[in-house]
Amino acid sequence: MSAPGLAPTPIPLTTIAELRQHHSQLVRLGLASHPSHARRLLAFLARDPSAAHFPYAARLLAHHPDPHPALFNPLFASLPPRDAAWLFALMLSLPVLPDHFTFPRILPAAAPLPLVAQLHALLLKLGFHSHAQSLNALLAAYLANARPDLASSVFRSGGCGSAQTVLDVVSWTTMVGGLCKLGMVEDAREVFDGMPERNLISWNAMISGYVKAGRFLDALEVFDEMRARGVEGNGFVAASAVVACTGAGALARGREVHRWVERSGIEMDEKLATAVVDMYCKCGCVDEAWHVFEALPVKGLTSWNCMIGGFAVHGRCEHAIKLFSRMEREGVVADDVTLVNVLTACAHAGMVSEGRHYYDYIVQRYGIKPKMEHYGCMVDLYGRAGLLDEAKKVIDDMPLEPDVGVLGALFGACKIHGDIDLGEATGWRVIELDPQNSGRYVLLANLLASAGRWEDVARVRRLMDERNVSKEAGRSVIEVDGEVCEFRCGSLCHPRAEEVYAMAKDMMRRIGVEGYVPDTRDVLHDIAEEERETPLLYHSEKLAIAFGLLCTRPGDTMRITKNLRVCRDCHEATKLVSRVFEREIVVRDRNRFHHFKDGRCSCKDYW
Repeated sequence: MSAPGLAPTPIPLTTIAELRQHHSQLVRLGLASHPSHARRLLAFLARDPSAAHFPYAARLLAHHPDPHPALFNPLFASLPPRDAAWLFALMLSLPVLPDHFTFPRILPAAAPLPLVAQLHALLLKLGFHSHAQSLNALLAAYLANARPDLASSVFRSGGCGSAQTVLDVVSWTTMVGGLCKLGMVEDAREVFDGMPERNLISWNAMISGYVKAGRFLDALEVFDEMRARGVEGNGFVAASAVVACTGAGALARGREVHRWVERSGIEMDEKLATAVVDMYCKCGCVDEAWHVFEALPVKGLTSWNCMIGGFAVHGRCEHAIKLFSRMEREGVVADDVTLVNVLTACAHAGMVSEGRHYYDYIVQRYGIKPKMEHYGCMVDLYGRAGLLDEAKKVIDDMPLEPDVGVLGALFGACKIHGDIDLGEATGWRVIELDPQNSGRYVLLANLLASAGRWEDVARVRRLMDERNVSKEAGRSVIEVDGEVCEFRCGSLCHPRAEEVYAMAKDMMRRIGVEGYVPDTRDVLHDIAEEERETPLLYHSEKLAIAFGLLCTRPGDTMRITKNLRVCRDCHEATKLVSRVFEREIVVRDRNRFHHFKDGRCSCKDYW
């Protein structure tokens, strides 16, 4: 018991009921308005700003005998915009004027643009335009409302103060990060280049901005500049750089970044470790990914999922299943991503019964509610195996309306297995769901062309023209001596173009001697056979392989990344190239990895 007239002994407040009890004791003792006790009560309410608690906090503030900004400020950032605005109005009505902490607290919560504009006007009126933290919060609020024009106006004027004295490194970094999130990477780079000083957050904002925009080589260029200036990195920068290497298919650069992380003593936390494992998997080095994974002292769920997924896309189904079993033995609870990866592994290996078993087992064991991607995996599993009736039954029995991914899996299977009727019906549905994806039209046209239905092929082409949809060009990337080179189907802008074309022709001639016959079934046009063979020579992966042959020696490994699915002709040609020219060729296409060696492919011609 506390002595009369003294505050009760402070106890940890964990529930609103405890707070009310403690408050009632303070009221009885006449201490409810004491600043330290009031702050304690309000601090609890700020940690748990539910709709039921907000009126309680408002009453405490409204009846406080000496209200001041420090009592209001902690609540602003924890409240939804509408409540924060109401509380701010109460604060002004008491009257309590904002201090230097008020606008930075309330502006991030002020999502609606009209409220941001009102606070901007009040900020100017009360003279906070020369306060850097308030100005930075205003910039962030405008950018969060997708108004880069207003943010830029504030940024250029320095909030109607002197931009040179008001803007700090946080202001510049806020602009860089906000513009990147809005997809305005060119504008962000212009701001970044003009920064009078940069901190590590600034560098990461620009690097990660390029990564999110898919401009991976630009991201690595900024990363290289950062290192050249002697700036020490951290885990966030390292993760962004690793993801850039992954996107660019730049294995040598990825290894270099990994070594830099180890030399720099940067902690390999789960996020960074998962990025490194993912990089090695997606750059075709699943064994190196495995070494990194095994070396992790603590393996989180994302790391397990990443490694299982890596084995899956490389067609190493047994490894994926064994790793899943080990994950269970170590007490890690599977989630919906785990289910996708296990089903993908089974689908790529044609293990239908195993896939069906793990679908039922994981869903029931871990209480996972199947999502669209899980149904898509099952359709893919059955479809690849030619069990089109079972695949269609999965779609018919789904509790959800199938999306383009699910129907696309069935559509692709119909093309592979030559089911014209089901494929045509599914293809038109897919096109209507994804009308700007050229690959859908091409697949349908090829399906119809295989049946000699040229009038229907022409109909598909006309629809593409009417919708202004152009066929996506095949692109293949190969890394040689740390340099990433891109080749496009049908065109070649390269300093060694003549050599590459000559090597491509010689390559095709030499594998022809070994029995290669061009597979023109996927060539759309109804033209003479000898003319149909010519475009096959200029497929992007053949040009990339030809360049790789110029730059490597027998026994070397070439790694190629392609934006589309490998066609049947290139698949057969690459198998023969690997044997005739004694190279291991690793090709990452839109769906999976193919490891070609000694005339065979790791997919065993099942893809």
